[in-house]
Amino acid sequence: MKNKLTMIIVGIILIFFVSLLHSEKISNTKHNLSVSGPGTVKAASESEICIFCHTPHAAAKTPLWNRTDPGQTFTLYSSSTTNATIGQPDGASLMCLSCHDGTIALGSVVSRTSAISFGSVTTMPAGNTNLTKNMTNDHPVSFVYNSALATADGQLQQPASITPPVSLYNTKVQCTSCHNPHENTSIKFLVASSQNSALCVSCHNRTYWSSSTHKTSTKTWNGTSPNPWFHTPWTTVTTNACESCHNPHNAGAVRNMNYAAEESNCLSCHNGNVASTNIQTQLNKTYKHNVAGYTGVHDPTEANIAVTQHVECVDCHNGHASNANAASAPNVKGSLLGVKGVDTDGNNVDPSQYEYQICYKCHSSSSWRPGSPTTRQIAQNNVRLEFDPANPSFHPVESAGPNPNVPSLISPWTTTSKVYCSDCHASDGTSVPKGPHGSTYAQILVKQYVRVDNTSESAANYALCYTCHSRTSILGDNSFREHNKHIVGEGSNCNICHDPHGISSTQGNSTNNSNLINFNTAVVSPSSSGILRFDDQGLYHGRCYLTCHGQNHNPYTY
Repeated sequence: MKNKLTMIIVGIILIFFVSLLHSEKISNTKHNLSVSGPGTVKAASESEICIFCHTPHAAAKTPLWNRTDPGQTFTLYSSSTTNATIGQPDGASLMCLSCHDGTIALGSVVSRTSAISFGSVTTMPAGNTNLTKNMTNDHPVSFVYNSALATADGQLQQPASITPPVSLYNTKVQCTSCHNPHENTSIKFLVASSQNSALCVSCHNRTYWSSSTHKTSTKTWNGTSPNPWFHTPWTTVTTNACESCHNPHNAGAVRNMNYAAEESNCLSCHNGNVASTNIQTQLNKTYKHNVAGYTGVHDPTEANIAVTQHVECVDCHNGHASNANAASAPNVKGSLLGVKGVDTDGNNVDPSQYEYQICYKCHSSSSWRPGSPTTRQIAQNNVRLEFDPANPSFHPVESAGPNPNVPSLISPWTTTSKVYCSDCHASDGTSVPKGPHGSTYAQILVKQYVRVDNTSESAANYALCYTCHSRTSILGDNSFREHNKHIVGEGSNCNICHDPHGISSTQGNSTNNSNLINFNTAVVSPSSSGILRFDDQGLYHGRCYLTCHGQNHNPYTY
């Protein structure tokens, strides 16, 4: 009996000292709701500190809990990419929500017959700390985090790898996994600093993240509104890391993104205020990938071939993977790392190895793919079929071209070279960000490429072609002895005869469609004998059956 009494006394003393310790830690934080608290929300006269959460007698539940459950049904976080089964808040999370859901009076405690007065304040005031009953925009809680979940997700740490101060409670993630309500040595009562996303990576193990620019960049904000890091005290990309795009509480969109408009999460930095290049300026040009035209359509789990028409930054860029590493065509550059795509045979690939595989997601088999601006003799809008290496002719996007004799190529280009789609389709101008964001030229072309008939030849009008093909060589008739006559003399543009992508082997052949010959039928019509055809007759020789600018070729041989 004496030993039992001794143990009880020791227990009471321990509880006293633990309570005293917590009280001392809490006293200078906003969780000190007593009249001595430092915050603006505090009791009118109550001097006890711990009473707002704990009572030594007649507690509602452990740990000596002094508040009633919210008794609410919460609207839960939901995402197509979560593998967790998220239920109604329980355990420690439910205790936190007995204040932070904004429905129960802050002074309503079990140990008092009447609520402690907070003056004019009754419940948690509106703001970031009032999570409300809508938890769709908060990091999910009260779900089982076990090895099966980590394996199914593929980008979570195994539970055994999660080390204190981050903790699971009865195998579940709870508010207290990230927050310690008794002390605020880190901001927002976090159990560890969120600087450099140290807290996030305790559980999240994103592929490619360690070498991502969004993890390593030391870029700072130039102070021009809006503030990209409005909910953190950190001042660089690397120190904000995950929170450059994500907000654990009161987020703007699913997956705890800062903003509902997907592109806003990127353009808050890529508008010239943080990143050295201004993507937003490019997206404001006449011809662009219109990311602002769609909201809430893209989903990370969507099919590789985009079924529903849309375009978002994340269709081409993976924010967890993107870096500044260079590459040679057709390999993906660092900025395109970790993005799924479609290969030359129409098969899904994840991740894409080559830039064109990303382009094929929208520009191959999608039902809404953009059409050709030119009415061709052989019509084809599937660029995957146009660039197939089995074709009679094609620009060398997937492989080196089939023609070993192209005397007009400008160094360093050779007949064994390969090109990116973005060598032609990209933002125009000097010192602009690379890639097909926006251009003043149709089809998001990097330079001028006039397709209007009867156009005067100039270096400016055909600047796109002359980037790789020598103007001197072309007008000097080195490969086709009638080039100068057609381009300069007749005002016939390159596009009248040449299809810049290629001609599918299912529609054309190497005799009639070599050298990218695929006539623009808005300008070229059949000859007097009803034939519209080009015949390849060997190196730099051929003949044409057609009518163009009133001239009958029936045939014309060169």
